[in-house]
Amino acid sequence: MELFLIAQIAGRGVAIETGQVDSVVDIADIVAVPRTEAAIRGLVALRSRVVTVIDTGTALGLEPTPDSARRAVITRVDGHPYAILVDALEDVASFERQPLSSGLALDRGWASVGVGLVERDGEPLLIVDLATLVPQPAAPQSLAA
Repeated sequence: MELFLIAQIAGRGVAIETGQVDSVVDIADIVAVPRTEAAIRGLVALRSRVVTVIDTGTALGLEPTPDSARRAVITRVDGHPYAILVDALEDVASFERQPLSSGLALDRGWASVGVGLVERDGEPLLIVDLATLVPQPAAPQSLAA
């Protein structure tokens, strides 16, 4: 059995491995950053540090997360803190991890973030890898001579 945080992202129940969770917070005003990836909502000051806020809806190729969303899961990717916006947080509980079925069709960005399933009260919940929601920097282009 593994411990998971149960949350709602883009209207869907998901499970997040607690090892990926630094903390759960309500965030204040987000400062937009021009010319960034669409999935980056902006920056927020959190406990005397600057944290990048990820719009999960946009990162998944869905409708943007509403501007009113203020709940976030703080995670670290490559040593940097990120606030992953969620619709709601429900509970922390132990579940038996199940693999994704090869016949399971996940639409849009869900296929790239899903790493397994858990079952809660007969309902399957997708286990999401928070790191896959964080935009990766573009590879540097070589200079033509």
